[in-house]
Amino acid sequence: MRTTKDRIRHAISFEIIGLIIVTPLGGWAFGMPIHDIGIVALVSATIATLWNYLYNLLFDHAMLRLAGDVRKSPAIRVAHAVLFEIGLLLVLLPFIAWYLGVGVLQALMMDVSFAVFYMVYAFVFNWAYDVVFPLPASPVRSRGTGAGR
Repeated sequence: MRTTKDRIRHAISFEIIGLIIVTPLGGWAFGMPIHDIGIVALVSATIATLWNYLYNLLFDHAMLRLAGDVRKSPAIRVAHAVLFEIGLLLVLLPFIAWYLGVGVLQALMMDVSFAVFYMVYAFVFNWAYDVVFPLPASPVRSRGTGAGR
C-alpha cells in the first residue's frame, strides 16, 4: 500500500492540476465569472482533497481485504472513480446551489458536469500517477493456519 506521504502528494497534486484545468473551463462552459467558478472549484477541491484521502485509504483497505492486493484493473479503476464522484456529488450539490444562487436542477447539471470531467480526469491522473510513482511490491500473504485473522 501507499505511504501517508505518498497519499498526501497524490491528493494535493490531483487537486492543483484539476483546479488549473476546471476553473477556466467551467467559467467558459457555464457562462459565469471565472471568480465565482474559482471559489466553487476551490471549496470543492478542499472538500474533495479530504474525501480523496479518506476514500482512497478505505478503498485500498477494502481491496486488500477482498482481493489481497491494491493493484487496480481498468474495470476497478472505473468503479473507483464513479463511486468517488457519487459521494462527492451528494456533498457538493447544496453548496453549489447556494453559492452561485442557482436552482437545484441547474446546480445538479453543473455538479454532474464537474463530476464527469473529474471522473475522466481521475481515471487518467491515477493511471499516470501509478506509472510515475509505482506501487511498492505487495507482500506475499501468508496462508498459514488462519491465526490472527
